[in-house]
Amino acid sequence: MKIESIQDLEKIRQQYSSSLYNPGVLKVNVGMASCGIAAGAQAVFDKAVETFKDDKTVQICQTGCIGFCEVEPLVEILAADKPRVMYKNITEDKILDAIDDYRNGISRKKWVLGQLRDPRCLLEDDVDNPVDKIEPYEGIPFLEDVPFYKNQLKIALRNCGYIDPDSIEEYIARKGYFAFLDALDNKEPGQIIDIIKASGLRGRGGGGFPTGIKWATCAKHEGERYIICNADEGDPGAYMDRSILEGDPHSVLEGMLIAALAIGSRQGFIYVRNEYPLAVKRLVTAIKQAESFGLLGDNIAGSGFSFNIKISTGAGAFVCGESTALMASLEGQVGRPRAKYVHTVEKGFRNSPSNLNNVETYANVPAIMLKGAEWYAGLGTEHSKGTKVFSLVGKVKNTGLVEVPMGLSLRDIVFSIGGGVPKKKKFKAVQTGGPSGGCIPERYMDLPVDYQRLAEVGSIMGSGGMIVMDQDTCMVDVARYFLDFLKEESCGQCNPCREGIKQMLDILTRICQGEGRQGDIELLEELGSMVQKFSLCGLGTSAPNPVLTTILYFRQEYESHIRDKKCPAGVCKKLFYYEIDSEACTGCRVCARKCPQEAISGEKKKAHLIDQEKCIKCGICYDSCKFNAIAIR
Repeated sequence: MKIESIQDLEKIRQQYSSSLYNPGVLKVNVGMASCGIAAGAQAVFDKAVETFKDDKTVQICQTGCIGFCEVEPLVEILAADKPRVMYKNITEDKILDAIDDYRNGISRKKWVLGQLRDPRCLLEDDVDNPVDKIEPYEGIPFLEDVPFYKNQLKIALRNCGYIDPDSIEEYIARKGYFAFLDALDNKEPGQIIDIIKASGLRGRGGGGFPTGIKWATCAKHEGERYIICNADEGDPGAYMDRSILEGDPHSVLEGMLIAALAIGSRQGFIYVRNEYPLAVKRLVTAIKQAESFGLLGDNIAGSGFSFNIKISTGAGAFVCGESTALMASLEGQVGRPRAKYVHTVEKGFRNSPSNLNNVETYANVPAIMLKGAEWYAGLGTEHSKGTKVFSLVGKVKNTGLVEVPMGLSLRDIVFSIGGGVPKKKKFKAVQTGGPSGGCIPERYMDLPVDYQRLAEVGSIMGSGGMIVMDQDTCMVDVARYFLDFLKEESCGQCNPCREGIKQMLDILTRICQGEGRQGDIELLEELGSMVQKFSLCGLGTSAPNPVLTTILYFRQEYESHIRDKKCPAGVCKKLFYYEIDSEACTGCRVCARKCPQEAISGEKKKAHLIDQEKCIKCGICYDSCKFNAIAIR
């Protein structure tokens, strides 16, 4: 079917909204993003499909990631006139029991994450809530009230986990492509740009440059203009863009179409990591579907506007997340950055005006166009509007993807949404902004998260990585780890980055090995300042952040490593040893049984000893002791 008008979209929306919200069969949605598949969702899905392949009363479907990765595989079950229920940790051997449990009225409440009060996305406020007249289950929390979801507001992630990413019809059922066709029929390019400017949307890829200003500047320059989507997400622990592409690829395509209208482009490119095969697969499907519906290609909806999108896969170079390096790679050249005195909006891809935004930025655009600039600008803080998606990982109970309004505090994200640090350990720091971000200590946990406030404490927003660290984290080793990553990923083109990072890493390695010298801290600060000021691209200018912030906030750990030859966290193996506290030890023998070197001896119910010559400092005894009897010396 070729879409010619918004009326055509409305017919599809009405046809498919019932299957989304009030199906005539029992519908089972299995979270099938990469995170869910890694947790076992593929086996769950295959088991359910095989069991019910001949049963017309049960429909097995796939969805993307709904965010709460800690309790995957996640399975949502719904049926006509019954509450929608989300089950957690549903493995292959549980899926059939979970379906039976739903049919019989929910008795396995420990398996249930929650029931949905309102399954609609925020674009659907003009329709009745499909579950309003359904009596909810007693004793089962609403998903919206579960601490992980309570403070979230999903704009970029509005469809992830709720629709089949391979179904353009389900995307349309949640008001997909309505914003694009409305802009195509009713708005001039300048009007579109003015709406994005007024919304205050800033680029979500790291720098936070105002999106509307970038679009307007690109539109001013003559030549064939290009729309480019940066999906080269390389930060360790970050997977925001991947999840959007895997769970809702059409939102990105629609955002690119609107951007193309605004600047007058006929060609778009999505530069995605080759390490994201599922994202690439679903993007390919989405593009083919959009083309078959007449929403991509030539003469879209008979308007005379044409736009095509191609996918290019990167080779995994972290530096290709930088705009000029990405465009060089897109051209088939070595992915190396260039100086910024000529901007890519003037001369970018193929030396032509090029507009580059990341996945999350484009996913926000359709919502802004439908809901209005004033609505979006009303969210967030004065200089940071809207919401931001973070991947919350590390030493935190509830790992996953969270989307919250700008200005929510770090404490609310880590402790209210994330549930705090597990195993009664003490919170130590949180790093924002990926490997080039800064480490923020506990005293700044009430800091509102936005671009300015993070910069004030030496960190960055970045693409949205957020790594939580506890008392067992060595901040010197953290700085060494990220600098090692950045040294490998540096293109080596400019001296400050190539040589400066290497020299800083050598110093940090010495310190972690117990060979630190007086003056090393000051030398690290001097080198870090030099690399920040004189590096060619954003990788180099931000690379010293982990080192400089850990020195600023955890200087005593550096001094302990250098002066006392001790690692307080017990991470740097040459600078500590394990010892059993005879008063705290109950003689349970758990540590002795688990020690791979048989280095622990002692009678049952009596204090044990560690043979230091045999001990390899693997930490198994420390992690397994329930009585805190293993001490780090």
